[in-house]
Order: sequence, then C-alpha cells, then structure tokens
Amino acid sequence: MNERQRAYFRKKLLAWKAEILREARETLDHMQSDSSNHPDLADRASSESDRAIELRARDRQRKLINKIDLALQRIDDGTYGYCEETGEPIGVKRLEARPIATLSLEAQERHERREKVYRDD
Repeated sequence: MNERQRAYFRKKLLAWKAEILREARETLDHMQSDSSNHPDLADRASSESDRAIELRARDRQRKLINKIDLALQRIDDGTYGYCEETGEPIGVKRLEARPIATLSLEAQERHERREKVYRDD
C-alpha cells in the first residue's frame, strides 16, 4: 500500500470516527432533553424501549470506534491493508467497503465457515 492510499484511508477512518462521535453527542443531548415522565404506561414503556435500542446502537458504535482506532494504529505501523492471518494484501476494494478489515476476503470466508461449523455443533 502506497503513501497516498494510506493517507486516503486515514482520512476516511477519521471522518467515520468523527461522524460516529457527532451522532453519539446528538443522542446524548436528545436523551437528556427528552427525560419526560409519561403518565401513560404504554408511552413510558415505548420510550424506555426506544432508549434501550439507542443505547445498544451506541454501544456497538463504541466498539466500532475501537476498531477504527486499531486500524489507524495499523496505518501508523505499516501493517494496514495486510491480512493478519496470511500476511497477504487485503485489497483496496475490500478496504473501501470495510476500512477496518483485518482479514483478506479469502481468510474472512474461511473464518466464517469455521465459525458456522462450530456454531452448528
């Protein structure tokens, strides 16, 4: 992977991270401002359910930020774009679709097949 490609993916990852953090701030602001006490039990239950779903989504995004940070570290140490399993290049198209990818397409498919086999036991 050349320097131009690394710079492109660094910019893409940083923009993705900034977008996630912006959405998290908006969610936090919304949850703080919408702390209304619903007199109707159905409304209250619906509101709590919406909150729980939103918090789960934010938790998934928190984990995604960690993966983005790890990808940025790999860019810094020169291992970004190479499969952790085989050492082969991951491929720009795969990285474009999934910039946090750590496995080549073939290695990912093998991993998913093994996971499926063990899950079916």
